[in-house]
Amino acid sequence: MNKIFLFALSIQLVLILMVGCKTQTDNVEFISVQNGKFIKNGQAYNYIGANYWYGASLAADTVGGDRERLAKELDFLKENGIDNLRVSVGAEGPDNQPFRVTPALVKEPGVYSPKLLEGLDYLLNELQKRDMCAILYLTNNWEWSGGMAQYLNWNGYGEFVNPNLEQYSWDDFYNYQKQFYSCDTCIQQVNQYIEYIVTRTNTVNGLKYTNDPSIMAWELANEPRPMAEDNFEPFTKWVKETSELIKSLDQNHLVTTGNEGEKGCSESLDLFETIHALPSIDYLTFHIWIKNWSWYNHEQADSTFPIALQQVQKYIDDHMAVAQKLNKPLVLEEFGIARDNELFEVGTPVTYRDKYYDYAFGQISKSIEAGKNLVGANFWTFGGFTHPISGQIYWKAGDPYSGDPPQEEQGLNSVYPEDTSTIDIIRKYNKQFNRIP
Repeated sequence: MNKIFLFALSIQLVLILMVGCKTQTDNVEFISVQNGKFIKNGQAYNYIGANYWYGASLAADTVGGDRERLAKELDFLKENGIDNLRVSVGAEGPDNQPFRVTPALVKEPGVYSPKLLEGLDYLLNELQKRDMCAILYLTNNWEWSGGMAQYLNWNGYGEFVNPNLEQYSWDDFYNYQKQFYSCDTCIQQVNQYIEYIVTRTNTVNGLKYTNDPSIMAWELANEPRPMAEDNFEPFTKWVKETSELIKSLDQNHLVTTGNEGEKGCSESLDLFETIHALPSIDYLTFHIWIKNWSWYNHEQADSTFPIALQQVQKYIDDHMAVAQKLNKPLVLEEFGIARDNELFEVGTPVTYRDKYYDYAFGQISKSIEAGKNLVGANFWTFGGFTHPISGQIYWKAGDPYSGDPPQEEQGLNSVYPEDTSTIDIIRKYNKQFNRIP
């Protein structure tokens, strides 16, 4: 009789545990796409978020890590409705290279820094505590974190071409990096890394990444480009196969490209449409850089800024038309501008930045009101509770991380908590978009 009772009790306990496990995963509310819009907890999810590429590095218990600062920054962002952060999963090594992120997550193909992995775990857990989410980009088109070019270097394609060094030009870098999409070994190694990350279990909370609601989306790379008009086919093949790989590993999260739009597709809006029409790509991304694209000159701000806004409007309209055609959400996930007169010190005027931000966020507001597909933005970039180091232009290993990556002047595009006029604009729109109660 006792044995029967104990057996029945054990069966009950097993059933209870099974129901508990089922509840943990099945009741999770992942951000999804429905009819061209983001949905979270049954409601439209519209947002003004931030680029916070260094989040996982700041969360790591290693050089540059500062978890106290991380908590302070996440709390500040959340208070202002900034609950969507675009974050780098990690850099590719070797460490201590000029104008590159240090320390690296990927030391060499298949060899990862435990500290940096734990930093990513820690960041995601802190986001979950605050009901925040991250768009995680998996590698980088550009040199400043190693990225695709580093895999070429690892696989016998010669010296790493860093265009920030005097001996190399940007044309040199383009010609070097374009080879990635035809390097089968490089792609295979990146795919192994992607599988390792996407299928990871968080060491802080025990939650599988595939079951983590603090991840909004996996992004193939930061600004992936074909790099040349004769490279469209291998580039498109890579977007298709990589996004399909992620979807095969993770059915819960969104996948997107990280592409800049027409400018990042060698001026081909058709290519932009082609890669975002793929069933394995859930939403469209585009970036706008009015200085880099020679639309705006800070030395002639009064005359060039109004013209730049006209070009911004056309760029937005062109990409919105593609999003409407594909019936997928569209996110302006990178845009920024320096402080007035391109000064870097905190406290110097941000007149044109504020005008630009208000204009861009206003376009998102109008789109949402009209039922169109431009529904979010991530400004570039949040600089956090740090300041540029006096007398030093560029970041060096061991310096506090900032929103401006190592190859750019520190303070160039960073928005700091002290920039209250800019924060007020962000807050105004996030209140409108229900990101603030």
